[in-house]
Amino acid sequence: MTQADLLHAAAAGRALLHLDPRDDVAVALSALARGTAAEAGGRAVELRDDIPDGHKVALRDMAAGETVRKYGWPIGILTAAVRAGEHVHSHNLATLLSGVEGYSWERLAAEPLSEEAQPGFRGYRRSDGRVGTRNEIWILPTVGCVGRTAQKIAAIANARHAGVVDGVYAFAHPFGCSQLGDDLAGTRSVLAALACHPNAGGVLLVGLGCESNQLDRLLEEIPEALRGRVRTLRAQGVEDELEEGLALVDALAATASLSRRQPVGFGELVLGLKCGGSDGFSGLTANPLVGRMADRAVAAGGSAILSEIPEIFGAERLLMARASDGRVFDGIVGLVNDFKRYFLASGQPVSENPSPGNIAGGITTLEEKSLGAVQKAGHAPVGDVLRYGERVRRRGLSLLEAPGNDAVSSTALAAAGATLILFTTGRGTPLGFPVPTVKIASNSELARRKRGWIDFDAGQVLQGGMEPAADALALRIAAIASGEETAAERNGEREIAIWKRGVTL
Repeated sequence: MTQADLLHAAAAGRALLHLDPRDDVAVALSALARGTAAEAGGRAVELRDDIPDGHKVALRDMAAGETVRKYGWPIGILTAAVRAGEHVHSHNLATLLSGVEGYSWERLAAEPLSEEAQPGFRGYRRSDGRVGTRNEIWILPTVGCVGRTAQKIAAIANARHAGVVDGVYAFAHPFGCSQLGDDLAGTRSVLAALACHPNAGGVLLVGLGCESNQLDRLLEEIPEALRGRVRTLRAQGVEDELEEGLALVDALAATASLSRRQPVGFGELVLGLKCGGSDGFSGLTANPLVGRMADRAVAAGGSAILSEIPEIFGAERLLMARASDGRVFDGIVGLVNDFKRYFLASGQPVSENPSPGNIAGGITTLEEKSLGAVQKAGHAPVGDVLRYGERVRRRGLSLLEAPGNDAVSSTALAAAGATLILFTTGRGTPLGFPVPTVKIASNSELARRKRGWIDFDAGQVLQGGMEPAADALALRIAAIASGEETAAERNGEREIAIWKRGVTL
């Protein structure tokens, strides 16, 4: 049975969901009491424990030391014997992950992607051919010292140019000085990449003057063809930085106001793929649903970007097998093992995940979390590997270096060129980022309870199936790409976070 078939079976009223014939566990679709009789995978099971919704139930007796499978793949090793009907979770299941691994390329045949027509949207076609989903003015401080200056300019200019552009926003951060080497270079690269973004009709770079992240060096990382829409302000070099900054924004807004939305195809989207606050339903509903969107965008000639490299540990071979060539395979291996070395060099285990919220939601090990998380990437071949701060180079699916932290990885996705981020969550979060961030709830209870945060309810997959939900989400994406506000935008939630890896002077 396919996952879609199993989800249809869930709609028929089954209490447990068995995802793959090879699985040793099933997932409770709602909280179940001890003594409840249920059926999963053709087996009758009487529950020996109370099982919270989204948590796992053993389908057979297993001894301590046995490997447990979910999604058809190992998710950990039992630390105690388990009987059929018992709760399988952090009290009796441990990770199998330890350190750096060797990999060989076992290439899989590419699965055909859907060629069905997708809804178009109205976007802003830029001079370099890319399409933005917003026409905003972005103010980027080179250093934390002028973060508040940037915010003050943005607040006045946003009110002044309401209705002229889609908004004026500042993205403050604490970095840009007292950094060295690769750490400083990473800050510079991310800011330069954001300055190139097609959602920004104009960009003001605000520097202090004495910082390590000098404006001239930052400008060198912005292609000459895009510098015409960029202005700079050195706060130490002018008498009134607010007055000067506002004059520069006025000029940028006047030029940006000439841009108009025009009809474009779904394939002009660059989708950032992100999950945060995952639960036991994330890998059943929201993540595979987003995978459908990634496949549809790629099939239409567009792009999708997957990040959060530590949250593919244990599932990395699924992505490696989809590498389009040996160069991409080597790139994925490098990303994975470099991240593992980064953890180990800091004296940390590579498996220090899931988070407390993930565990409460039913996720036990990093392998289980990763196997659910990589489903956001759908089935398209992995066509490129990007290092932190790099921008998308080609259409198709790319893998991007960034940690699992929601703010850092979402900022990296935006910097890489994502014009819209699909953010799945089972626990909920109000955070928003520079580009429209579509919050997709993995369960209907969260969607109902946090309407002010959530844009789409993926829990409907368990009632109506995957493809109807995918059609509905594609329409929602097209509407948001055309200008409809996300919940985070309505709430004024717009942040960036830069990955700090080096020493501070």
